[in-house]
Amino acid sequence: MYAFVITIHVVTCILLVLIVLLQKGKGAEVGAVFGSSEAMFGSAGPASFLHKLTTVLAAVFMVTSITLTYLAAHRVGGSVMEKVKAPAAPASPVEHPAAPPATK
Repeated sequence: MYAFVITIHVVTCILLVLIVLLQKGKGAEVGAVFGSSEAMFGSAGPASFLHKLTTVLAAVFMVTSITLTYLAAHRVGGSVMEKVKAPAAPASPVEHPAAPPATK
């Protein structure tokens, strides 16, 4: 489920960026770059279609963001150290025989 939501989220992000870049700015038109905007988006132009698509993609982005946050916070057993075995207990130190007393 987590991987599916991430896939939907990434695809939505890419589409959202592309749709926003296709929309015209304050002083520019899509037709100036790509030709006639009527041929690409119909006679009404890109305004209504791209605006609605941007709204839908933004809503999907918000829902997937909240879902990913919830799934990440409630993940069970997500430790990367679960399968690592604990090291063996160290052997007791080897006792060396006492050194002979120093002679004068």
